Amino acid sequence: MAGTIIADTIEHSDSTSLATNQLAAKNAAQTFTAGQRGEVTTLTSGSTVTPNFADSNNFTLTLGTNVTLANPSNCTAGQSGSIFLVQDGTGSRAITFGSYWDFAGGSAPTISTAANAVDRVDYIVRSASSIHAVATLAYS
Repeated sequence: MAGTIIADTIEHSDSTSLATNQLAAKNAAQTFTAGQRGEVTTLTSGSTVTPNFADSNNFTLTLGTNVTLANPSNCTAGQSGSIFLVQDGTGSRAITFGSYWDFAGGSAPTISTAANAVDRVDYIVRSASSIHAVATLAYS
């Protein structure tokens, strides 16, 4: 039956067990009492980079050339995260964004170009074809 607890603990095949109150639910408001974190997935630099939003929420991309950050695959409304844009040791790399990326004021940012510069693009997916984004530039 849906929504019925049938045990006080859940046993896993590796002999670990969790109390049912230690499990996250997809259909309930919850308060986490310890830090939650998602991995930062590395994207491979190339002339066109297409993030797969099913892989992660957070990404890092070291620019080894001028890059087009294409429209991601697997966009789901409500997903949010960050993309760290890192200039390589040469710097002077530029980035353009696919049509799904929507920045305030209607213009994509001009990223930092110094060697090893770090910028961050924070995003939230509004719909399957609309990503609201904001850039914070020139981290040290």
